[in-house]
Amino acid sequence: MNNSNHLTLEQEFKLALYKQKIYKLNDTSVKKHLIATLKQMMIKDNIIKYFIKNSTA
Repeated sequence: MNNSNHLTLEQEFKLALYKQKIYKLNDTSVKKHLIATLKQMMIKDNIIKYFIKNSTA
């Protein structure tokens, strides 16, 4: 079984901390943070794609 899709113990702990912080936010704040997070994930994906594309030179 591929373990690369599972979270490490440290990641599980960080996730639990984030969950606690998120539950304290109101709906508007949650939406703003979610949009910002999704944007950062898209930027990260673009950076990874850029490096993969340019590493085969």
